[in-house]
Amino acid sequence: MRFPKGFMIGAATAAHQVEGNNIHSDYWAQEHLPHTSFAEPSGEACDHYHRYEEDIRLLKEAGLNAYRFSVEWARIEPEEGRFDEKEAEHYRKVIRFCRENGVEPVVTLHHFTSPAWLIRKGGWEAESTVEDFARYTDYITEKLGDELNYICTINEANMGLQLAAIAKRFRLMAEQAKKAAQAGKAAEGNVQVGMNFEKMMENMKYAAMENAQVFGTPTPQVFVSARTEEGDKLVMRAHQAAKAVIRKRFPKIKVGLTLSLHDLQWGPGGEAFAEAAWQEEFTHYLPYIEDDDFLGVQNYTRTEYGPEGQLPAPEGAELTQMDYEFYPEALAHVIRRVHEEFKGDLIVTENGVAVSDDERRVVFLRRALDGTRACLEEGIPLKGYFYWSLMDNFEWQKGFSMTFGLIAVDRGTQERMPKKSLAFLGSFAPEK
Repeated sequence: MRFPKGFMIGAATAAHQVEGNNIHSDYWAQEHLPHTSFAEPSGEACDHYHRYEEDIRLLKEAGLNAYRFSVEWARIEPEEGRFDEKEAEHYRKVIRFCRENGVEPVVTLHHFTSPAWLIRKGGWEAESTVEDFARYTDYITEKLGDELNYICTINEANMGLQLAAIAKRFRLMAEQAKKAAQAGKAAEGNVQVGMNFEKMMENMKYAAMENAQVFGTPTPQVFVSARTEEGDKLVMRAHQAAKAVIRKRFPKIKVGLTLSLHDLQWGPGGEAFAEAAWQEEFTHYLPYIEDDDFLGVQNYTRTEYGPEGQLPAPEGAELTQMDYEFYPEALAHVIRRVHEEFKGDLIVTENGVAVSDDERRVVFLRRALDGTRACLEEGIPLKGYFYWSLMDNFEWQKGFSMTFGLIAVDRGTQERMPKKSLAFLGSFAPEK
């Protein structure tokens, strides 16, 4: 049942989703617009900023041996060019606490949120962002790098293109007002991030004015904005610049990024659609990542195609709270397909399920981990598996309603309540 020695079995979080009070970030600003698309503000989230020791201890006691978390750029550099040493020291304490407890820290430098000042400069479509991200990377790597073995530069670097395709499809469907609600629900079930397309459509004219007041533009280019091809390349160049900085300072650190990947399947007449989707989702990134030390694979479900394009979930399929299909077998399919083209190490940096019944989470984990083990036995260089997420948290525009966590969190008291699935995942970790 256990994985071999050296294999990482862990859980993941993202700073904005768990820490709380990330007041200098673009998301914080957007959450507080009068006509926001967010179901609710993040507030103090899970207060992980102050409770990280308790959370890491729970992870450790359940048997997990690794923790993937993100450093918040907006905390480190709240104003352009001004770095906060106290915040850098906070993350060093998190890393050190992991080490003291035999937990491998895997750090992500950018997990969707950016400093608000970066967005006012043009955000993730502005040429200056490449240099800004490299400068931040240099600073935080100098402060933390001596205690790290793994760094993910950018989380789900391909998310902007996925959102661009979905937003285009949603706009076409929503032109017919009667179908708007149905369109919103369908669109949200096609992307592996908490988005609220229907509310975005309703609020569009108000949000434009409010964004202009806050960011100086009606269409701020945050990381999860629908991305242009130029912006897509810019993200890759930011990754490469960060990778060069890290390798110069600490050649021992293994560097990669993570991608949001679907298990793309097709029936008769659907192969061309699936191939085009894989090219956009994965293949065209290969020139930018081929010399990375590892690739972070992030998968939650499958997407099926027929002769007219993408198909809805099969009739009678079990759907998660995120409105996509409960299909844990997708992970192994994606690992195998990625390995055909990317020859470096692979780490499952996210895989999980939002369900209210934790027994279904246990079922999901068992099937996903069986597939992961099979891939490892086939000789695929897999180094770890991180479940998303360690605790129920702020799922972006959907707020706190999506329960992905291995640990429940009382929103009123911040009490942690480990679920059965936490210990179940820990039972797969290698023997000490």
